[in-house]
Amino acid sequence: MPVFTPHTADTAPAAARPTIEGVRRTLGHLPAAVGLLAESPELLKGFLTVNGIFENCGLDPVEREVVVLTVATRNECHLCVAMHTATLTRREAAPDLIAALRAGTPLPDDRLEALRRFTLAVLDRRGAVPDDDLAAFLAAGYQPRHALDVVLGVGTYTISTFANRLVDAPLDPPLAPYAWEPAGHGVSRD
Repeated sequence: MPVFTPHTADTAPAAARPTIEGVRRTLGHLPAAVGLLAESPELLKGFLTVNGIFENCGLDPVEREVVVLTVATRNECHLCVAMHTATLTRREAAPDLIAALRAGTPLPDDRLEALRRFTLAVLDRRGAVPDDDLAAFLAAGYQPRHALDVVLGVGTYTISTFANRLVDAPLDPPLAPYAWEPAGHGVSRD
């Protein structure tokens, strides 16, 4: 028996209903993950709020997706990888960039690779990034504020990846073409 309820606007806790309705209006449908995360209105609202803040940080849209997909693959969130693969595909990102992000391998663009490596250093070192790693990130053309923007993205998508994994959020049908599983984990879950 499932622990988490796949809520709708009618069944969600009252405090989550405005958030659910906002997502439904914006997207035209209610993603399954949102219905599941509505069990905690504060988590759902908190993630969406901090995600909106991250979307306005100093990193450009592709750079933000590099951070998100680096966190999502590291934390093995099949839903986040599929969703953000779809985002990069809509943005017409290079297929080799998308493939490398999904595989967790070096990126074909040196600047974006420096961002990916810095994101991994933030994750691996829990923020205590060695001076050499920070220097390499800055040498790639990033500014100190971008280092903090990476921390914001790591925090935002730690919430998302952990919550989606906890509730075992399924892929919505439009994401099926972007299904992903970590290497060595067999076929996709959709």
